[in-house]
Amino acid sequence: MAAEFHSIARWQQPHNFNKENTEGERNTKWVLALTVITMLAEIIAGTLYGSMALLADGWHMGTHAAAFMLTLFAYSYARKNAHNQRFTFGTGKVSVLGGFTSAVALGLVALVMIVESIVRLLSPEQIHFNQAILVAIIGLTVNLASMLLLKDHHGHHHGHEHHDHHHDDHNLKAAYFHVMADALTSLLAIGALLAGKYMGASWLDPMMGIVGAVIIGRWAWGLIRQTSPILLDASVAADYKQQLVARIEAENDHKVTDVHVWQVSADHCAAMISLVSHNPKDTDYYHDLLSDFEQIDHLTVEVNRCADCDKAHCPRNSCHGCAHYHEHQSEHHHHH
Repeated sequence: MAAEFHSIARWQQPHNFNKENTEGERNTKWVLALTVITMLAEIIAGTLYGSMALLADGWHMGTHAAAFMLTLFAYSYARKNAHNQRFTFGTGKVSVLGGFTSAVALGLVALVMIVESIVRLLSPEQIHFNQAILVAIIGLTVNLASMLLLKDHHGHHHGHEHHDHHHDDHNLKAAYFHVMADALTSLLAIGALLAGKYMGASWLDPMMGIVGAVIIGRWAWGLIRQTSPILLDASVAADYKQQLVARIEAENDHKVTDVHVWQVSADHCAAMISLVSHNPKDTDYYHDLLSDFEQIDHLTVEVNRCADCDKAHCPRNSCHGCAHYHEHQSEHHHHH
C-alpha cells in the first residue's frame, strides 16, 4: 500500500481563466430585451400599415437579437463549465470564440448590405422617404441607448486581480460592434434620405449602404484578427519570449532548449520552458526567477541535468541514432 502523501497545494496551479463580466452580461440582457421589443413593434406596425421599410428593419433587428443571444450563451456556458476537467485550461476561450463567431456574422451582414446596395443602385426602387426616415430615427434611438448600456463594459481594467492588467472581453466587444454598426447605418441612412427627399439625390441611399458596409466589414475583420490567433494557440510576441530566454540564460551554465508561450484566454498566458544545465537548481528557483513576467499565469518548467556531454547532440527519443553516431565516430578515429 502506498504511503500517505502530504498536501501538494504548493505545487498546484489554477486552471480557471474565465473572467466573469457580470455587469456586461446584465446590460446585454437589457439590450436584447430592447432589441426584441423594437423588432416586434416594427414588424407589427409594418404589417398593419403596409410599410416595407418598417418590416425590413424589424427583421434586420432580429439578426442583432440573435447575436446578443449568442453573447449571453457564451457567458452562461463559460460560467457553468469554468471548473469542468474536460477543458485543459478552463473556459477562458469561450468568450473569445463568442466574439469570433459574432464577428463572422457581422461580416456576413456587411456582405449582404453591399450586395443589396449594388442591386438598388443598378435598379432603383421608389423610396417612401417619410416612413424610411422615421424607421431610421427609431433605429438610431434604440441603438444609441444600447451603446450607452454596453459602452463602459466592452473593455475595462480589473484592479482587484493579483496583477492589474487590461481585461479584453471579445464576446461583449462583438455585441457592442453589432449595436454600433446598426447606429452607423441608421445615421448614414438619415443623411442620405434627407438628401434624397429635399435634393432628389435618391442614389445617395444605396451609396451610403456601401460606405456603411465597408466600415462594418473593417470592424468585423479587426475583431476576427484579434480573436483567431488566441483560438489557434498562436505564440505571443517573439521579443517577450526572448526576454524569458534571456532571463534564464543570464544564469551561469544555463541553456533554454524549448520555449512555448501562448494565450489560454483573452488576458492570460501559459508557458512551457525546457532548460538544461550541468548544475540545475530546483523548479521553485526558476518560478521565482520568472515571477515578474505578469502575463504568465500558468508556468511549467522542465529541468534537465546535462550528465553526459557526449550524448548532448542526440534527441532523447532516438537512442539508436546515437549508437550509430558513436559507432561512426569510432570508425572515423580508427581510420585516421
